[in-house]
Amino acid sequence: MAPTATHDLPTATSTTYKPGEKTMHALTWHGAEDVRLSEVRRPTVTDPTDVIIRNTGVTICGSDLHLYHNKIPDIQPGDILGHEGVGVVDQVGAQVTLFTPGDRVVATFSIACGKCTYCKERQFTMCDCTNKSAKMEQLYGQKLGGILGYSHLLGGYAGTQAEYFRMPFGDVNCFHVPPEVPDEKALLMADVTLTAYHAVVDIGFQKGETAAVWGAGPIGQLIAQWLTKVFGAKKVILIDCVAPRLHWAQDRLDIETINFEQTPEVTDEVLKKVPGGVDVSFDAAGFRYAKSLKHKAMQAAGVETDTPETLNEAIRATRKFGRIAVIADYVGECSGFLIGALMEKGVMLKGSGQAPVQAYMDEVFKEYIVPGKFDPTLILTHRFKLEDIAKAYKAFDEKRFDDTKGIPIIKTFIETKASKPRAEGTPELGPVPGF
Repeated sequence: MAPTATHDLPTATSTTYKPGEKTMHALTWHGAEDVRLSEVRRPTVTDPTDVIIRNTGVTICGSDLHLYHNKIPDIQPGDILGHEGVGVVDQVGAQVTLFTPGDRVVATFSIACGKCTYCKERQFTMCDCTNKSAKMEQLYGQKLGGILGYSHLLGGYAGTQAEYFRMPFGDVNCFHVPPEVPDEKALLMADVTLTAYHAVVDIGFQKGETAAVWGAGPIGQLIAQWLTKVFGAKKVILIDCVAPRLHWAQDRLDIETINFEQTPEVTDEVLKKVPGGVDVSFDAAGFRYAKSLKHKAMQAAGVETDTPETLNEAIRATRKFGRIAVIADYVGECSGFLIGALMEKGVMLKGSGQAPVQAYMDEVFKEYIVPGKFDPTLILTHRFKLEDIAKAYKAFDEKRFDDTKGIPIIKTFIETKASKPRAEGTPELGPVPGF
């Protein structure tokens, strides 16, 4: 069903910011594969619960590439992209009590009001009060909470890929960064580290179980790290077609890999490695990555928005009464979904939802990041200037290999004029490969 609603639903905060007199640089969207660094007005406090943050580091998420290709409804020219940011508090609204200017903070990618039923149950990404999109409500039955920089389907909020950004309900969605944690690690807590953690926790993964993970991007690699280093997985298989990414992960984690360009029968290979099927499968690949000519043609013709191929492989590769976590983004409808095997095998297919990172932030900082039990910078391969962010989008989208360094591009730290010196052990500043 194509959503036809044109009106906006009420929200508990403004979805646009009040522009100030000063300007800043920000990454703006202007069409498919057309993003630009633009000069725009800086945000100022718009509602009394706002926190304005001066970025000291931003990044590009794999899900941003869906916007880059214009595959998410309701993105508009001039929208500021990005939903991950770490920085220093610049301004606070009159009702903010937990932060003052100068505090180091990381902001969550999602926007929660903190007061609705879902927020009180710590399901923050399902907030009822921060998304204006009637189209989402029409398409999904209910609307999710708003997300920074992720189209008007998710609220129309300005994103983080800028020198400054606005965080509504700052006391709910901003967190103090422990002094011993550098920006390079803190930035990765805004989304990907805790999204991967949520996928593992939400599916109820148990010590000694086996797992297969589809997708060797940032989320897939972080899931594999959580499984092997924290949750005690017996065996983890990482599946992708980008050989350098698989090699990067295998060099750093106790995992096995499958390259489906070399081994197209993925299910058969998983069953060779784990007879009877894995206990838990994770889809960290998502809706855009059709494999067969059939599904590529169906997506091109608009017959389906999402391909079911990864999920079908996971259903076949998962043991009877096993579990599948869908943490990758899916948007609409697919054709040819293997629902018969899902039912007959008793496999639980669980949508992980957008991760309620607010529920995990303080715990994961304290229990895993500060003590060094988990290092999110495992996936950090490059550091670029904000001036080069449009080039970085193209390189990331093309999964380029950096011939100079001999490594793939997996996750980048984008520095701003306010960035601190590079933390020891993290990538040095350099040019975007291929430019």
